[in-house]
Amino acid sequence: MTGYGTVIVGGAVMGSSLAYWLSENPDHDGTVLVVEMDPTFERSSTTLSEASVRHQFSEPVNIRLSMFATEFIAGFHENVQVDGESPELGFRDTGYLFLSTDDGMDVLRENHEAQRSCGAEVALLSAGDLAERFPYLYVDDLAGASLGLRNEGTLDAYSLMRGFQQRARHNGVEYVTDRVVGLRCSDTGDRVTHVELASGAVVACDRVVNCTGPRARWMADLVDLPLPVEPRIRGAWVFACRTPLEGPTLPLTIDTTGMHVRTEPPHYLAGMPPIDDIAVDVDDFAVRHDEWEGQIWPALVHRIPTFERIGVTHSWVGHYAYNTLDHNGVVGAAEAVPNFYFCNGFSGHGLQQSAGVGRALNELITYGEYRTIDLSQMGHDRIVRGEPFLEKAII
Repeated sequence: MTGYGTVIVGGAVMGSSLAYWLSENPDHDGTVLVVEMDPTFERSSTTLSEASVRHQFSEPVNIRLSMFATEFIAGFHENVQVDGESPELGFRDTGYLFLSTDDGMDVLRENHEAQRSCGAEVALLSAGDLAERFPYLYVDDLAGASLGLRNEGTLDAYSLMRGFQQRARHNGVEYVTDRVVGLRCSDTGDRVTHVELASGAVVACDRVVNCTGPRARWMADLVDLPLPVEPRIRGAWVFACRTPLEGPTLPLTIDTTGMHVRTEPPHYLAGMPPIDDIAVDVDDFAVRHDEWEGQIWPALVHRIPTFERIGVTHSWVGHYAYNTLDHNGVVGAAEAVPNFYFCNGFSGHGLQQSAGVGRALNELITYGEYRTIDLSQMGHDRIVRGEPFLEKAII
C-alpha cells in the first residue's frame, strides 16, 4: 500500500464528511485514505443515532455548524449526487421544543439570544402559549419553553453518511476495511510518519485524522495525547399510541426531567440519559430495559397524559462519544504532534455538525486556517490546559 497525504481513521459520518470536502476542494491536491474497521456500520454511532438536527444550542459555533447542516441538507442531492443519483434523506421539519421550569428560564433566555443573534428562527413561549399551541402537554409545572420554528427536525442518518461516501469515492478517495493498531512517529516524536494496520500493512502519511467516535481516546493514546472522550450509552424506544394526540405534530420535546420524545411516524420515539451516566465498554450494546419502566415511561405520562396507554414496538442503544470536559467537539491539530488531527467528542450532536466540521477541517488541512466557521474554540489546546468550552444545551 502506497503512502497518502491524509489517512482518516474512521469512515462513518465525520470521517466521510472530511473525505468528501477534501475531495471536492480544487485547492487540495493530496491523496486520501479512509480506514474503517466495519464497513457495515452496524454499530456506528452514526447509524444508531436518533438522527436529528437542531439550531438550539448555547454556543454560537454550535449554532452555526447546525445551521450549515440545514443549508447542506437543502442542497443534498446536488451536493453528493453521482451520475444523477443520491440517497434519500427524508428530512422532516418538525422542530425542537425545550421545556423549562422557573429555575431554567434564565438559561433558556440566554440561549435564545445567542440563537437569534446567529439568525436561527426560534421563539420563547410562556406556559400559556404552550397550553394553547400543544394542548396535549401538561404545563402546570412549567414556566415556558423554547421552540424551533423552522429548519429543525429528523433525517436518515445512514443516507447522509452514504451520500458523503459515494461522492468521496467518486472523487478518488480510497476506502479500506482494516483497523489501526499503531502509529509510528519521527525520532523527535512530534510527527506521525506511518499508520500500522491489523492486516500487517504499514501506510506512510503526511497526516492522520482521528474520526473514531467512541474509540477516540484509544486512538489518541497511540501518540500519548490526552483526550477526555468516552463511550456513554444512550437508549431509544419506539412506541405506538392508539389515541391520536389532539394538536400539531409533536416536536422533539425535551422535558425538564431530561426525557425527550418526538413523533416517529407512524409511532413515537423517546429516550433519556441514564441515572448513572458513566463510561461503558465500547462493545456494550445491551438495551437497559429497566430505564423504560423506571424513568422514561413515568416522565412521558406526566408530560403527555395521552401516553398512559402505549406499547413499545422496538428499542436499541447506541453510544455517545462523550467529552467529559465540556460536552463539545475537539477539532483540529495537536500542538505536540501537529500532523495528528482531532475530530472527536461531539457528545451526541456530531451527526448534525458533520458537514460543517468536515468542511472546516478540510480548510485547516488545505490552507492552514479556518475560512468559513472558525472552530478554534474547539481546539485540542483547551484539553491540554484543562479549560472547558462548555455547551449547555446537551440532550
